[in-house]
Amino acid sequence: MFKAKPHALLVPYDGEFDPREAPTEPQHEKKKGEHWKDLLEEQVKALGEAQYRLYADGRYAMLLVFQALDGAGKDSTIRHVFAGVNPNGLVVTSFKQPSAHEAAHDFLWRTSACLPERGTVGVFNRSYYEEVIVVRVHPQFLATQRQPVQPTPEFWADRYRAIADHERHLAEQGTVILKFWLNISRDEQQKRLLDRIENPSKNWKFNPGDLDERDRWNDYLAAYHDCLKATSRPWAPWYAIPADNKHYMQWQVAKLVNEASSSSTSNSRGRTLQRRANWHNTKLVSSPPDRGARTANCVTLTPRTGR
Repeated sequence: MFKAKPHALLVPYDGEFDPREAPTEPQHEKKKGEHWKDLLEEQVKALGEAQYRLYADGRYAMLLVFQALDGAGKDSTIRHVFAGVNPNGLVVTSFKQPSAHEAAHDFLWRTSACLPERGTVGVFNRSYYEEVIVVRVHPQFLATQRQPVQPTPEFWADRYRAIADHERHLAEQGTVILKFWLNISRDEQQKRLLDRIENPSKNWKFNPGDLDERDRWNDYLAAYHDCLKATSRPWAPWYAIPADNKHYMQWQVAKLVNEASSSSTSNSRGRTLQRRANWHNTKLVSSPPDRGARTANCVTLTPRTGR
């Protein structure tokens, strides 16, 4: 089972994480944007190769979860980080407001059908974590799920436990889980929302509801505080990624995905060499074929006669 290695951006498992104190910009690596862009390109290329190894190894799936406040750059991060991955091995799923059919099931139901199979990468742009973040800020949404709209602390604790148990089960079955909270500052979010209004090419991104959600900034940070500290685990870690510099953010995400993929498939080359040795030891390879005998792989087609 995958377990995360120590990392400066890893949300600790001791419950001491406070999102209000988490950095939104690079701390000890003050570089220009072009520097991060160059590093990102290297990681994007490496990630394409890592996906082939993941497929060839066939023992693991990767599930990558992205959560953030509006304007943090989830879509652009997914687009840039996975630009070099074979589309056949990548499935990106975006989760919006649940439909009536989805709300009639338990809150983990709709995402379960989108989990990646072994050898592939699944990306969740938002996820089941909306049910303990957005719904935590707007508990009236629970009415569509036939749940109390004034939930108790125990209600949220039960949901955190259900998520942690769900992710542990996936990890035990061979899914490598990484979760990224893209941490944008309030000032940077304001700049990006204004840019969506003033730049005609970005008008399509603007949603007036984003401004209402911005007014609930502290409520969202409180929801992230409880969620991240309750669900960051060695087998399903959260990373708080500084998001004010997009190239830096994307580079960090790509690097973490590469590191996790490499650690999971580190012995895949040895397995491939062993399989190759086994093939060479078979009678088919070590002995010349008998030209007079039919092999199991041969099919003879005889012209149909009669009617």
